[in-house]
Amino acid sequence: MAAGTTRKISAASARAHTRKSKQKSSIPCLPSGVLKKVLVVFFIGLFAWVFQAARPPPPKTCGSPNGPPVTAPRIKLSDGRHLAYKEVGVAKDKAKYKVVFVHGFDSCRHDMPPLSQDTAETLGIYVVAFDRPGYGESDPHSNRTLSSMASDVEELADKLGLGSKFYLVGFSLGGQALWPCIKYIPHRLAGAALLAPVTNYWWRGFPSNLSSEAFKKEFLRDQWGLRVAHYAPWLTYWWTTQKLFPRHSVVVQSPEVLSAQDLEIVTKFRPVREYEAQVRQQGEFESLCRDLIIGFGNWEFEPMDLENPFPNNEGSVHIFQGDEDMLVPASLQRYIAEKLPWIHYHELPGAGHMFPLAEGMMDNIVKTLTKGE
Repeated sequence: MAAGTTRKISAASARAHTRKSKQKSSIPCLPSGVLKKVLVVFFIGLFAWVFQAARPPPPKTCGSPNGPPVTAPRIKLSDGRHLAYKEVGVAKDKAKYKVVFVHGFDSCRHDMPPLSQDTAETLGIYVVAFDRPGYGESDPHSNRTLSSMASDVEELADKLGLGSKFYLVGFSLGGQALWPCIKYIPHRLAGAALLAPVTNYWWRGFPSNLSSEAFKKEFLRDQWGLRVAHYAPWLTYWWTTQKLFPRHSVVVQSPEVLSAQDLEIVTKFRPVREYEAQVRQQGEFESLCRDLIIGFGNWEFEPMDLENPFPNNEGSVHIFQGDEDMLVPASLQRYIAEKLPWIHYHELPGAGHMFPLAEGMMDNIVKTLTKGE
């Protein structure tokens, strides 16, 4: 083994070397007080930006100086708001069955599934479809709740003279009006049909493993959108309108959430929505965001605790659900039907979420509801 060599270094050289090393390792930094001030200013600015972005603009109420025009017939509610509506079928005074239709998410009174005039005349059916608050030409409701929607339906029926009892049909997120009607005004109902009603994953009546399994089948972007609506409702407007992250599939009208049958139905049967701009014309917060906040928030009652509104079989409640629905899990509807055996559950093989728009489907639903066929 070879021996190592030793080299002598002078004291002056050592001191110079030490000074050079210290100069290279020194890093300039802000005094701690200045750094704290910079961080405080940064977080205040960030909070101010989030607060501003999360604040929705005031609604553009129909008929107001800066709002869209009023083109539809409307009724005035006791609190001063207006509900716009559309009537189809036979004349109201000649009808044997009077039906109120409740539209779903991001839609309006014009989106009622088609009912043939032949069926309407044969059975004597009158249908009124109305814009839910904040949609179309119905005034926004800043204090909208589940119970207020039931009150709106009841007052609409009274203003239009539908009699002591009427039928209800609700599609998709329109179910958030039908469940409250069953809860709060069962004495006014002759029957009800929920068409692919949107379920809330946070309803206490669902077993946690069942709701969790169904929730995980949602697209990741949709999971986040629903979480925001449930846990941070004050951020819903920002999340719904921001461009930083992928937004909810239904908000951006992505075809990815449509089944093969849905795509066929939309292409074949759904007419061009010439009224598309009217749906959100009063503001996305008053329409889309309030729907999400109420639909997926903490409900004031538990649907699976509801009692049969027709204990003497003087009417019936139905759920129609497609087994290939990519928006509303059929597994949760089956559980609801199991917990509430008084509900007549109809699962449609091969059907997606848009099945009510299929040719003849609304005719069959109305016949089932009114005639028990």
